[in-house]
Amino acid sequence: MKKSYSFILSLAVLMGISGMGSVSAQEGIDEQKLIEVGKKLFFDVNLSVNKKQSCASCHDPAAGFTGPDPEINTAGAVEPGAIGERFGNRKPPSVTYTGESPNLSNDYYNEALGIETWAGGMFWDGRATGETLGDPLAEQAMGPFLNPLEMAMPDAQLVVQRVAKSEYAEEFEAVWGPRSLDWKKDPEGSYERIVRTIAAYERSPEVNPYTSKFDLFYDNARDAKKDIKLITTKGFGNSNRPKGVPLGQHWTDYRGLGLSDNELKGLAVFNDSQRMGADCASCHTFTEGSAGYPLFTDFGFYNLGIPKNPDNPFYDMPEKWNPDGEDWIDYGLGGYLKSSGWDAAVYEPEMGKHKTPSLRNIDQRPSPDFVKAFGHNGFFKSLDGMEGIVHFYAWRATMDDGGMGDGGMGGGMGPGGGMGDGGMTPNLSLFPPPEVDENRIAMKPFNFMMVGDYLVAFLQTLTDGYEPSE
Repeated sequence: MKKSYSFILSLAVLMGISGMGSVSAQEGIDEQKLIEVGKKLFFDVNLSVNKKQSCASCHDPAAGFTGPDPEINTAGAVEPGAIGERFGNRKPPSVTYTGESPNLSNDYYNEALGIETWAGGMFWDGRATGETLGDPLAEQAMGPFLNPLEMAMPDAQLVVQRVAKSEYAEEFEAVWGPRSLDWKKDPEGSYERIVRTIAAYERSPEVNPYTSKFDLFYDNARDAKKDIKLITTKGFGNSNRPKGVPLGQHWTDYRGLGLSDNELKGLAVFNDSQRMGADCASCHTFTEGSAGYPLFTDFGFYNLGIPKNPDNPFYDMPEKWNPDGEDWIDYGLGGYLKSSGWDAAVYEPEMGKHKTPSLRNIDQRPSPDFVKAFGHNGFFKSLDGMEGIVHFYAWRATMDDGGMGDGGMGGGMGPGGGMGDGGMTPNLSLFPPPEVDENRIAMKPFNFMMVGDYLVAFLQTLTDGYEPSE
């Protein structure tokens, strides 16, 4: 049996909130009204210390509920807090399709990779564990209000007081009942009700609509009784399924279901762990959530070897918040476990690991020229291109596989996937070294120059709001 450890520090203790009252789901709560109030909380700038920042300030729906400022995304990718000269240490994660993340646990087994990993919780480092409220998403909502680098409210009581004086206070109490915003006698219980209400909005169809081009394709594939998990890159160069390729394994077997040929090829690359595939689906899985559609995450933690983002403004934060200055290193999950008092035997193997995000809405943006940032620290500024995150995956995997090619030319043909570079010297310096070199996961090499565009085309089908042409 796998050994599970018990948490020794709860999120409530870490945040300085003692005596957090338990607010269980109550019978008779109107779910739609709960969501409506949650949306008002999410967009309310009055819930920050100087009434200038809301949850939506860093999690903009137009940008896939993540960073809304292209200039910030182009540089450090960390949004400023309500007090403008204060910055956190990571790019804001998207809040879409996150509501089914389980409590943080160390007993998740990734069958595709054949490894055991931590999974669950919220934030890039999993520190909203779910241990306090039984709901990591609600616990995540507890954090930004009281974080001095974000919304900077001094305590939960003031947050409750602001909500109690809001224009929607009566709506809140109509949902939760009289005195559900008692900031004098029950600030802890009232605060819990507030964050659970925000979580209800973040789980709502408005935030998780499943209206992408992929979702239409997925419905059509199920109706046609075709399993998309079978698609591979076998016989990839053929526009029709060649002899010897079993039915359902060739990309042409999925024509007519809503994706273009290039998008289908990208799906094959995404799924396949052999030949010319990138094996993305081993972590960004096709496992269905409660709505019956893939969530594109295993909620696990991995170190991909992402470089430091030298423009991260956290490096310049005062010693009070960043005692390491420019030498600060983001150890992710391992850093959280260490700071929480875990033994070295537990946290050292997790150093440098960050949570696998859902790929849904990864390319959602308000305009085609809008710059998004990718990775936990926003180092990458595009999906495609030689400096984009897709090329980084191919390059890092190829370098780890012996440097056969430069990640653009390598993958898919030689030993371990390397194809060689036609006499070119491997480009070992295309990307900077990893911020944390230990505990890096082995990634599958693939030929970026040959299949990178297909992979990006598929990722772009995950953007919600797709309207098929007549």
